[in-house]
Amino acid sequence: MGELLHFPVNGNQGAGYLAVPPSEQGPGVLVIQEWWGLVDHIKDVCDRLATEGFVALAPDLYHGTVAKSPDEAGKLFMALNIARAGAELAGAADALLTRTEVTSRRVGALGFCMGGQLALFAALEHPDRIAAAVDFYGVHPKVRLDPSRLRVPVLAHFGKRDGSVKEADAHALVDKLRGGGGRIEAHFYDADHAFFNDTRPTVYDRASATLAWSRTLDFLREQVV
Repeated sequence: MGELLHFPVNGNQGAGYLAVPPSEQGPGVLVIQEWWGLVDHIKDVCDRLATEGFVALAPDLYHGTVAKSPDEAGKLFMALNIARAGAELAGAADALLTRTEVTSRRVGALGFCMGGQLALFAALEHPDRIAAAVDFYGVHPKVRLDPSRLRVPVLAHFGKRDGSVKEADAHALVDKLRGGGGRIEAHFYDADHAFFNDTRPTVYDRASATLAWSRTLDFLREQVV
């Protein structure tokens, strides 16, 4: 369904996977990758959003590199330049907002694992571009979040059996964001980390993923207009 899109980023060039709905019009949503890179699963999420009426763009934060093993993914994850990633997310948001297909004034940011934390980061850094953020079990030790800067609503999904984002830590994050005056709706599922990723049968949980997706679509339809 989708295509490769190039867009400017501070005098350089970014790239990503763009999916447009059959109607050729809809609100814009950024889809932010897991630590594996811009893999088929992330492209499929863009396609699914397009089927639901959104114009979805997943920027390639690893610039063509895709991890083949957890060890490689971990190295790419830790080597990620957060400031550069933030600039690329801003550039991707601008690229969406300049397209005639996009009907919303701002875009949503939806991310998984590393991308979930970056979705929150983008929302804090660029509320002029980001209308709302969805965090699926976000984690990245280099991403610093200042809760006092949160000005847009957040929807968060966490797994109770998540070994990467423990339930207590997820509750602490939610409390921290709320303590700064942020609006956040958080849901906890009887599932593991990456429970939404249907390409990983050892952790994928169909019931949790289906419910989280339904909640996500409702949230995006309400907030990204």
